Amino acid sequence: MVSQPRPGLAFVFPGQASQRLGMAAELIAREPTGRSLFQQAGTLLGLNLAEICTIGGEELLTRTDVAQPALLTTCVAWCAVLRERGTAPQVVAGHSLGEFSAWVAAGALEFEDALRLVRRRGELMADAGARRPGGMAAVIGLGDEQVERICQRAAAADICVVANYNSPGQVVVSGEPPALQRVTEAVKAAHGRVIPLRVSGAFHSPLMEDAAHAFAELVSAVPMSPPRIPVVVNVTAEPVTEVEPARHAMASQMTSPVLWTASTRRMIADGIRLFAEVGPGQVLTGLIERISSDVRALPVGTLAEMEAFLQEWNP
Repeated sequence: MVSQPRPGLAFVFPGQASQRLGMAAELIAREPTGRSLFQQAGTLLGLNLAEICTIGGEELLTRTDVAQPALLTTCVAWCAVLRERGTAPQVVAGHSLGEFSAWVAAGALEFEDALRLVRRRGELMADAGARRPGGMAAVIGLGDEQVERICQRAAAADICVVANYNSPGQVVVSGEPPALQRVTEAVKAAHGRVIPLRVSGAFHSPLMEDAAHAFAELVSAVPMSPPRIPVVVNVTAEPVTEVEPARHAMASQMTSPVLWTASTRRMIADGIRLFAEVGPGQVLTGLIERISSDVRALPVGTLAEMEAFLQEWNP
């Protein structure tokens, strides 16, 4: 009997807004590798990150400058635990902030360098949001081009763009409040739904330009290695395996849309059939299932979920 080849495996990492109370409690209590990474992160940042991610309050976890390193550490810790179980992906990707976990998983960034970057990224984004106020909203039930046209008409003298192409029928728009209000009215008139997002600024839009310029300087100086496995990046939905394209992707991300639908389809076209969402929540799992019914997506954000995934991968 000829054995069948194993399906391709991708690790995908969630972005900001996937954080939740107690999201690292099991990792820290029961996995020495996870506990060690949280101790390392807390020392570097001068934060009790372990406490924040186990018993900390919601107010801290919604702060952009805290949420970003907290999510990165949680995702990297789960990835390390999976590798200890002998599981390695063929490709990685992350949604917005999650892409920094992907760079660590691919060996392009050291964990401590990634921590410093995302901490500063969060601070810059929060500052930009305070100087140039804006917001974001999910649009459900309309096509990409239809939402793009609505944004163009709603912008007028304000800024309003599509920030995330998440899945067919779900995009996120980003911009200044008057324009977002006009988008909301137009979407409802077109029989779509609008869900305002709890964020501190208009991410992935031109309102982040000042933050992006400052962040690009940091990215240009951080030590990097060629990724050992491809990283499918948000800004192009293409795999990256060299340092300079990696730096460009990181620096461009703040003002560019997240091409998640196209990224997922690229990984599927390259042979991926099983996706592990490594980190808290199941946002990406749901998006991937809507993008394609021909692949499997499983969350890995609890020990029970990890065991279910390992059983799927190593039956």
